[in-house]
Amino acid sequence: MNHQTVLDAATNSDDPGNPGVLATGVPREDAKRYRELGAWTGDTHWALFRRAVDSWPTETAATDRHRTVTWSDLDAGVSRAAAVLAGAGVGRGDGVIIQLPNSVAYLETVFAVWRLGAIPVFSLPAHGSAEIRHFASHAPARFYVSTATPNRHLARVHRDIADLAGTVTMILVDEASPWEGADALPVPDAASVPSEELAFLQLSGGTTGVPKQIPKTHDDYLYSVRASVEVCDLRHSDVLLVALPASHNFTMSSPGILGAVQVGASIVFAADPMPTEVLPLIAEHGVTHLALVPPALLSLLNFPGRDAYDVSSVRTVWVGGAKLSEAAARRVRPELGWTLQQVFGMAEGLVNYTPLDASIEEIVSTQGRPMSPWDEIRVVDDEDVDVPEGEPGNLLTRGPYTIRRYHRAPEVNARSFTEDGFYRTGDIVVFREGTLTVVGRAKDQINRGGEKIAPEAVENILLTHDTVHDVSVVGVPDEVLGEKIRAFVIPRQDAASDPAAHGLTPTKLRKFAREAGLSSFAVPDLIDIVAEFPLTGVGKVSKKAQQG
Repeated sequence: MNHQTVLDAATNSDDPGNPGVLATGVPREDAKRYRELGAWTGDTHWALFRRAVDSWPTETAATDRHRTVTWSDLDAGVSRAAAVLAGAGVGRGDGVIIQLPNSVAYLETVFAVWRLGAIPVFSLPAHGSAEIRHFASHAPARFYVSTATPNRHLARVHRDIADLAGTVTMILVDEASPWEGADALPVPDAASVPSEELAFLQLSGGTTGVPKQIPKTHDDYLYSVRASVEVCDLRHSDVLLVALPASHNFTMSSPGILGAVQVGASIVFAADPMPTEVLPLIAEHGVTHLALVPPALLSLLNFPGRDAYDVSSVRTVWVGGAKLSEAAARRVRPELGWTLQQVFGMAEGLVNYTPLDASIEEIVSTQGRPMSPWDEIRVVDDEDVDVPEGEPGNLLTRGPYTIRRYHRAPEVNARSFTEDGFYRTGDIVVFREGTLTVVGRAKDQINRGGEKIAPEAVENILLTHDTVHDVSVVGVPDEVLGEKIRAFVIPRQDAASDPAAHGLTPTKLRKFAREAGLSSFAVPDLIDIVAEFPLTGVGKVSKKAQQG
């Protein structure tokens, strides 16, 4: 190939020519140990899919608002998708940005990319063109797959990505009748891919201006799926409702879409997690499991028309992405009749669940236990000295599905990982008798309803406004979302006397941020036009004071 693929970038970015380290940063000697332990089995995502098709060809695999498909139908759709993608030039090792809504077409696209031996580069429907352009250059990714029927936000992204013609090939998919022209194209054979090879790039929140990319191999990620299935109650006859964005790590693997593929459960896609969308689907399809972030759970608990729907089929609701309040947790069983399983984890690795047979007190007041016996946990002070059990400290973790470096980010890696490979999660926790309780965040990021937003990313967009002098963005507490985004904006001198006359109103600034390519979930909820920022004693902006 005469172009750089993601595999090239993963191999050469942080440790040029180092054959002793995988794309995730895991040393090969540790990889060998994980295989000997039985955590890594040599499985691949394509092999996982083939087993499902071969085991349950005539059973229902997935449903969305357009169609219902069996596993055999889904296999045919994946073949058609692979033909179209290969016809567009997608080949072994190529990065393919996927920005699709929850749909059967999403499944077809992802598994087609794996069939070709290419690398999915996951993005969210809410991401703006600033993020998509970053993924294209950073992964690198030469292909972009999205919907042929975009909303206003995605239409804006498509216009911006069209400017990259010659660098990025855009492939638009009609979710109702996808893969037009596939019948005239040859279906490529499945690529042979080593299980220790890079499988995809996942997304992380954080304090940098754009999302960090998380490298995952087939070995480590599929181990995390199997471990999740073991501690959850997802079974072959079950029906999984996918209401959160499908590309989220939580939605993919905890136990998520891939867990459903592993056990042959049926997947029902919801357009969004709002009660008006979720409740009818539960009643219609006999949904047994769903995953929600705390704001979506609260919306469902507080929805006035909830009792009009039969939701008795649901056994378990997984709640994660942000800390669930104890008050909300206590309402789940009495009001909905569902078992709550709290999930605390991160796309970088470590996942914790509250056991299904745990006491109600453990379920409502903790964030669970590490799902793998090989998860290593340290709780340390700011000098990396271990604190006594039961004392709060910084959570560090290492294990068979936790990365040891980000993709092509050596400076971030130096801050985020210890020399012996522990990931600094940024969480302040108490670890007592094998159970984790999250008590705060050390990292400067905003957790808005489960979406992690870097203040710098929002600040950088607002600073491009031609009458903005300076911006400071913070998270402020919110009962529903956990945190809202609050931006303090100082006008330039010539606009200071009458900011509104120069377009500096909260409404106009939010519109500016959206049109500049900022993710919809990162647009500030609150904007204050101020003359100056509060400062600390050493002259730095006091974000603590701004948080009020």
